[in-house]
Amino acid sequence: MSVTAIPTRDSSRTEPDWRQVLALAWPMTLKAIILHGTVVIDAYLVSALGETALAAMGLAAAIAGFVLGAILAFANAMQIRAAQAFGTGDPVFVKSTLASGLTVSLAIGLAGLGVIAVFGESLIGTMAPSAEVGRLAREYLAVFSLVVLGESVGQVLSSHFNGSGRTRVPLYSFCLSLPINVIASVVLIHGLFGLPAFGVAGAAMGSALAVAVQVGFLCWHLLRREFALLRVPGWRQGAFGATVARHLGFSLPIAATFISATFATQVCTLIYARLDLNEFAAMTLIAPWIMVAGTIGMQWAQAAGIIVAQLLGGRQPEAMLDRFLSSAWRGAFWAAAAVAVIYAAVCLSAGYLYADLDARTRAVLLGFLPVLLFLPFPKGSNAICGNTLRASGDTIHVMHIFVWAQWLFRVPATAVAVLWLDLPAVWVLSLLLWEELLKFPAFHRRLLRGDWKRADITP
Repeated sequence: MSVTAIPTRDSSRTEPDWRQVLALAWPMTLKAIILHGTVVIDAYLVSALGETALAAMGLAAAIAGFVLGAILAFANAMQIRAAQAFGTGDPVFVKSTLASGLTVSLAIGLAGLGVIAVFGESLIGTMAPSAEVGRLAREYLAVFSLVVLGESVGQVLSSHFNGSGRTRVPLYSFCLSLPINVIASVVLIHGLFGLPAFGVAGAAMGSALAVAVQVGFLCWHLLRREFALLRVPGWRQGAFGATVARHLGFSLPIAATFISATFATQVCTLIYARLDLNEFAAMTLIAPWIMVAGTIGMQWAQAAGIIVAQLLGGRQPEAMLDRFLSSAWRGAFWAAAAVAVIYAAVCLSAGYLYADLDARTRAVLLGFLPVLLFLPFPKGSNAICGNTLRASGDTIHVMHIFVWAQWLFRVPATAVAVLWLDLPAVWVLSLLLWEELLKFPAFHRRLLRGDWKRADITP
């Protein structure tokens, strides 16, 4: 049976270096920026409605972020598994990874929507600083749930394309959806062209329309270019149930790492709600920028991890792995420098970007600059280590480093700083930097041991 429509890695191509990382990373980075930019766009458009609307959107996004974070976590795990399958050249492995990833992600998305429906309103009522913030947050969350459901499919398909090296396909899908998001949000927030003014909820409506277009494009591309994948007989572990179970076994430590990071971030965001209104508004504004600009370093590290997984799947020699990682690491430093420049631009232009906000809110944003200039460098180096170790299957050790740093340091330190010490927002934000410095020796010692170069990732 012909499976020529299914891509496989060409083992005869030249030895990879930073140029191959760049070729994979730039579409992934732009796609991730557009993804996280959904929240930035919503925050920017909603900021014209004032601090109350902005706080409501931040609270609702934090609650939805728990479920969306779980979806993204398993999608990141699948991306590594897809790269390993692509490296082996086994079409059964490729099909099994895609089908298992879709099954798991849809189950998580539907379960998450159920949890939001049951507990979301009571959580908003507990955390909202005022009744008006709570009402607006509930309106935003009700619509944003559709975004969560769409991402449960879209993120899996994006991971499939990324793992096979076709990182431009997810980028194209987001390029289609971005203008729809902006135009629809503006129209629905302010009620242009005779439509009702939905306010905060209108921003979520625009995002939902954009995600629908994005997922439709990815599905169309998959069926058009890889229809032969559906005809490949058999499953990686013999039966579909066993294949899903094996996929879960590989994915759970990686997903647990990302879920832990997302939950820790969202818990911290909920704690931020207890800050002064101006400080909370500033934290709500800077958090999406940290995600958006930070994706430059993170996607560089993920692209490097994809290539490492492909090389390990093809059983390439250790010397080649060493040369590649050294080249990728040098590129990570320049990626971190680019992130620092973007952070500086945002903080220094706060008076122009957010002219409608109170001057105290803009002053808090400017005060974040010293922390943000240093944050990208240890974070980027840690990301290279983490993605390389995950690509080799050393997922549990990576999980432990992240989980313990988050739940034994960042979350309790944030609670103490905000709820007990009443520290300024800049000191609260600096805990992100201290967390990266805490993880730095644990990651680098493990990578320098070199066990990852001898890993067998094919079972």
